[in-house]
Amino acid sequence: MKMREKFTCPLELVHDMIKGKWKPIILWRLRLGATSLAKLERDIDGITQKMLLEQLKELMDYGFVEKKTFEGYPLRVEYSLTKGQGYEMLQALKIMQHIGIEYLKEQGMEHVLTEKGVVPE
Repeated sequence: MKMREKFTCPLELVHDMIKGKWKPIILWRLRLGATSLAKLERDIDGITQKMLLEQLKELMDYGFVEKKTFEGYPLRVEYSLTKGQGYEMLQALKIMQHIGIEYLKEQGMEHVLTEKGVVPE
């Protein structure tokens, strides 16, 4: 993805870096630790391998995710959050997750949280 040269404020810039359906979900999943492409694909309902690879590449280009390749056969690759920006973005996503949880509770939709395993029964 090409970065804009002009933007209103830094928030607009960061929004462009993580916008879309999948990037926040990928980052949120990576909070659990380094994982393989296949595991990410299994853990994220509805994402195709092609889309996952595209989104991971963009997240790596922006410095949120890193890829580690291990020698040997079969080839093994793991993706993880970067120590700097990746974990900083995770803090923002935790706040967004909390806001979403509170909103669903206020709307009487706590059952959705239980169904998704976000809050225990």
